[in-house]
Amino acid sequence: MPRKFHVKKGDIVEVIAGDDKGKRGRVLKVLPKKNKVIVEGVNIVYKHKKPTSQDQQSNIVEQEAPIHISNVLPICPETGKPTRIGRRRDPETGKLVRYSKKSPNKVEFK
Repeated sequence: MPRKFHVKKGDIVEVIAGDDKGKRGRVLKVLPKKNKVIVEGVNIVYKHKKPTSQDQQSNIVEQEAPIHISNVLPICPETGKPTRIGRRRDPETGKLVRYSKKSPNKVEFK
């Protein structure tokens, strides 16, 4: 059974703990087995690449490393601030929808 997380791929999130606290970015990937997410522009690490052939040079590549899912909060589309997420059934479709707990209108996440 897949786990339900408060963030999904494509969400805009803010880091609330760690070295990158306060940074915002888009979720590129969710790693459910490790409880981690990869956020664009956050937790940058440098990877040293060896040359793979005679004519290729070695170089240093910057890439995003995973960050624990508990250290990020989604940004409310209405207020622009980090918010907790609630779930409720949509009366029309009967599906679970995520909504912002901080927003006075309880705006839904798309």
